Amino acid sequence: MALDWNTLLLDQVDFQWRGWRPRLDGLTDEQYLWEPAPGAWSVRPRAQAATPMAAGAGDMVIDFALPEPDPPPVTTIAWRLGHVIVGVLAMRVAGHFGGPPVDYATHHYAATAHEARQQLDDAYAAWTAGVRDADLEAPCGPSEGPYADAPMAVLVLHINRELLHHGAEIALLLDLHRARSGATG
Repeated sequence: MALDWNTLLLDQVDFQWRGWRPRLDGLTDEQYLWEPAPGAWSVRPRAQAATPMAAGAGDMVIDFALPEPDPPPVTTIAWRLGHVIVGVLAMRVAGHFGGPPVDYATHHYAATAHEARQQLDDAYAAWTAGVRDADLEAPCGPSEGPYADAPMAVLVLHINRELLHHGAEIALLLDLHRARSGATG
C-alpha cells in the first residue's frame, strides 16, 4: 500500500491547527497586545519600538535582537503571531511555493487582532496549499540553512512542530490573560 505523505502531513498539521486556531476567534486587541511581563517583546507602533533592531515595513514593528538575549524575553500574542505569520509560514511560502517575497523587515505587522487573524489564516492557507502538491523528496535548498540538503518532508515536519509549539504558547498566554482578569471559561 502506497502512503500519500502529503495528505498525512497535512492531516497532522490540520489536527493541530483545529486545536488552537479557534481560540483566536474571540481574541481582542487588548489580549493581542497584552504584555505579560516587564520588557516583553511585542508588535508595536514604530515610535514605541522596545529594541534597536525592531523591524517592519509599515507603522507597526516587531521587537527583536541578534543575538537573542539570554534568557530570551517573554513575548506577547502579537509577537508570537507575527513570528508564525512571517518566519514560520510566509517566508517558507515565498521560498518554496511562489508566494510574494517577505521577511521580518518587509512585512506589514497587524495593529489589531482581527488583522493578525486574517494574516495568519492567509499564510496558513498558502502553506497548506503548497504542501499539498510539494515534492517531499526534493532538497529544501540554500534558503533553509540547516535544512538545505534535507528533503522537503523534513521542513514540513519542522513547520508542523513550529505551529504546535507556538500555538501552545499562544493558548497559554490566553489562559494566563483570562486567569489574570478573573474571567471564567
